[in-house]
Amino acid sequence: MRIIGGTHRGTALASVGKGDPAAHLRPTSDRVRESLFNILQSGRFGDPVTGAHVLDLFAGTGALGLEALSRGAAHVTFVDNGRAAGKLLVDNIAKLRRQDDTTILKSDVSRLGDAKSACSLIFLDPPYGQGLGQKALTLAQLGGWIAPKAMIVWEESTAQIAPVGFTMLDQRRYGDTWITLMEAPV
Repeated sequence: MRIIGGTHRGTALASVGKGDPAAHLRPTSDRVRESLFNILQSGRFGDPVTGAHVLDLFAGTGALGLEALSRGAAHVTFVDNGRAAGKLLVDNIAKLRRQDDTTILKSDVSRLGDAKSACSLIFLDPPYGQGLGQKALTLAQLGGWIAPKAMIVWEESTAQIAPVGFTMLDQRRYGDTWITLMEAPV
């Protein structure tokens, strides 16, 4: 696993190794991340990455948020409550020397709390098949984490339907991964 583009291009991230099945660590593959960021930065949706304040829910290793930082995002708030993920996330942030541009919330998404400021780019990558994505999106919106018209990137094992008020922008399948792009309500 490595950073695909931007200022940290080619930097190898901490290895998940055999992983921890109980931790549900399933980092977004390099191929899917590259395709996703090609879509985000193609101009079709403006430029949701450069200067963005990012919320990375179910952050795991932090690969999505760190890729966004490498490509010009201003700040990433990582949210994950896993012990294995937390160590990998700290190691990856240190490897890229991005401690000043990141915040780690070691929290279950259900205890996210209220935001100090809203984010314009949201990565939502819950453990597959557990129905946690919709709940996390709702709680983040209620907590003020999601800015009006924010770009939502939802990675899941099945195609997702945009919740009421959200606008479906695009949906792609990569093997057993579905990426759904949505825009938050105004």
